[in-house]
Amino acid sequence: MTDMDPIYAHLLLTPLEMAAVDRSAARSGIASYGLMEKAGQAVAAAALRRFPGAARFAVFCGPGNNGGDGYVAARALRQAGAAVALFSLGDPARLRDDAATARACCGVPGIALEDYTPLQGDVIVDALFGAGLDRPVPAAVADLIGAVTDADLPVLAVDLPSGIDGRSGAVLGAAFSAVHTVTFMARKPGHLLLPGRALAGEVEVFDIGIPRRIVTAEAGALAVNDPAHWRHRLPSAGAEAHKFSRGHLGVFSGGPNATGAARLSATAGMRAGAGLVTLAAPQTALPASAAHLTAVMLRPLDNLDDLTAWLADPRLSAFVLGPGFGISDRLRDFALALGDRRLVLDADGITAFKDDPPALFAAFKDDSPHLVLTPHEGEFARLFADIAADKTLSKVDKARSAASRAHAVIVYKGADSVIASPDGRALVNDNAPPYLATAGSGDVLSGIIGGLLAQGMPAFEAAAAGVFLHGDAASRAGAGMTAEDLVAAIRPL
Repeated sequence: MTDMDPIYAHLLLTPLEMAAVDRSAARSGIASYGLMEKAGQAVAAAALRRFPGAARFAVFCGPGNNGGDGYVAARALRQAGAAVALFSLGDPARLRDDAATARACCGVPGIALEDYTPLQGDVIVDALFGAGLDRPVPAAVADLIGAVTDADLPVLAVDLPSGIDGRSGAVLGAAFSAVHTVTFMARKPGHLLLPGRALAGEVEVFDIGIPRRIVTAEAGALAVNDPAHWRHRLPSAGAEAHKFSRGHLGVFSGGPNATGAARLSATAGMRAGAGLVTLAAPQTALPASAAHLTAVMLRPLDNLDDLTAWLADPRLSAFVLGPGFGISDRLRDFALALGDRRLVLDADGITAFKDDPPALFAAFKDDSPHLVLTPHEGEFARLFADIAADKTLSKVDKARSAASRAHAVIVYKGADSVIASPDGRALVNDNAPPYLATAGSGDVLSGIIGGLLAQGMPAFEAAAAGVFLHGDAASRAGAGMTAEDLVAAIRPL
């Protein structure tokens, strides 16, 4: 994403919210056609800047306001001396309001979209549908997308590549793959959620002049995972701080041949700032962990009685359960015994409840949310099968529904991780590099979140901060990193 006002950088507006912004701007007296002019001029400027060697700009204009932006861009490109060919979807004589005005002022002759033939050196300016599309693209447009893709022509998208659902990022039949996308005032969920994120290319957000008060007034409870949303809840250590005041994190380990995941979580929790971290493991697993850990303390813990005795220590402030633990009745018993504690449940801890999710949810239903679930797609489906199967829901919708049902904070993991709270707040993460897809990465994330929980951060803020710091550490560790490298790269914000 190109640089922009930091206030707008973490905003996400759904297509409906953006439409409400446009209506509010018009009611305030701002000329809507003036906004269209600014949008189209921004598209033309981006096209000239991004593709200075284009032999021809082929501008595809749709039947709505996205098409209006395209007509303005075509005129501006022609005025700048570029070769322009204009192609319209449907009968342009049926355009209304601002789009009709834009076409009347364009001055570039156009022909039917179906008559477009790809030429070597073409750059496509896609102004067909934008972010508001909510149905599959027409067959003629799907054929056109196929032809452009087969010809390997670069595409500059207006608002969002046509064929992408701006609400969910889903492909509606077929979609352009853009090199560059110009959107206005704020990104839409489809710019961050897959597969839209992968198809939008570099996203440029252009301020067309709608006052900030109007934009922020219409924004909902969804945003980009930016420190602005949780920085104020980050723990800070004063001069009087000691190790117990910085929180005590407990991490549960698997057996002697499965200690690695828990060790990653434990060391990540310490790197995230927890004052003490204890790895609780079966007696037979302690030697393996002792050979690898120094600052992390060890505690033998074999059964529920051992756990009950440990929980008598009031200084224990948060726990991580699941990584490398093994799916068992013992795991389920441990999780349920922690129902009044701050807990990150991951990996085996999630799968262990696939046959009885309500038992888990009931154990954590009281008080403010203090359970954080960190499922990847497969684990999500094990706990929330009906929600996962609902094709009408976006990833954000699914995470929110799951958070409400479980009375827990959900980190729905992936390249487009979504963090959702039972109260409806949701953040989409955008700083995760692709090399996070490595064994042990999720164990590190659980440990970071656990370390922040142990220091007293509320569950939603701890989860969001943990996901962000996880991505930040991966960017610092670089391509080819291992989970151990990732732990070493964790830094406080």
